[in-house]
Amino acid sequence: MTGSTTMTGGSALRSLAWLAGALATSAAVVIGSVLAVVFAATVVVIGFMGSALFGLVALALRARRTVRAKTPDDPSLLEARNVGGHSWVAYGWNERS
Repeated sequence: MTGSTTMTGGSALRSLAWLAGALATSAAVVIGSVLAVVFAATVVVIGFMGSALFGLVALALRARRTVRAKTPDDPSLLEARNVGGHSWVAYGWNERS
């Protein structure tokens, strides 16, 4: 009799452990699936942001190429060039009448 009682107790404990393992496994699968979806969405959002950034860079470069400095029609304007730091050199000031 004692042998049959021990087996029944062991069998109940074994089935309870099996049920807990099955629940833990299914919870891990669900959590893993949710994390995979979240990280995949993050990668997609980063891709969209990167492509938008590259598009803006392309537009900026194209706009930079199309804009040219106009030659001044006003003879009172001087041409000055930055030669480094806060130093500037002006051209044409001695050619005025």
